[in-house]
Amino acid sequence: MKGATCAACIARPPRWDRTRAAFVYEPASLRLVLDLKRSGRRDGLGTFSSWMMRAGRGALLDEADVIVPVLLHYARLASRGFNQSAWLAEAPSQRTGVPVSVDALKRTRRTPTQGGLSAKARRRNVAGAFELRPSRAGHVEGKRVLLIDDVLTTGATLRACTRALKRAGARHVDVLVLARVVRETDITI
Repeated sequence: MKGATCAACIARPPRWDRTRAAFVYEPASLRLVLDLKRSGRRDGLGTFSSWMMRAGRGALLDEADVIVPVLLHYARLASRGFNQSAWLAEAPSQRTGVPVSVDALKRTRRTPTQGGLSAKARRRNVAGAFELRPSRAGHVEGKRVLLIDDVLTTGATLRACTRALKRAGARHVDVLVLARVVRETDITI
């Protein structure tokens, strides 16, 4: 539903301004995401990009001044050999003409993988782990930033990135992800 706010966001408002996801991260989509994220399979990237473009069309993509993917720590990037969020940021940039600043964010320290951590542990894990690369301040200051990531689970990484972008002067930060975890809630009356 357009303009709807999820219960989790009502309970704990995110630091960013708006969010869109191409699809829900569930058993049916799990393999697609993990093949991209862990195996570096690019064969679905064109389809994923189209889905993300559809999810972000209108306000998010039309209003963005710069696209910034979530950055991996250099040690993880070196061992993995790719950053899937940077791959996901390329197509929206090419199709809209909005520049992508792949290295705008910098990881200040290496963090363990977020997989298997509780929401609280995830927040602690990435707290203060991102900052804006000083040489990229002009890319972000006073701008509307579209932050790209693969999966939104608890939002801890995206909160930490948004905090760094806003501290560096970003006027507005929107988030576009490939997949979003939706937790079941008890709506017993």
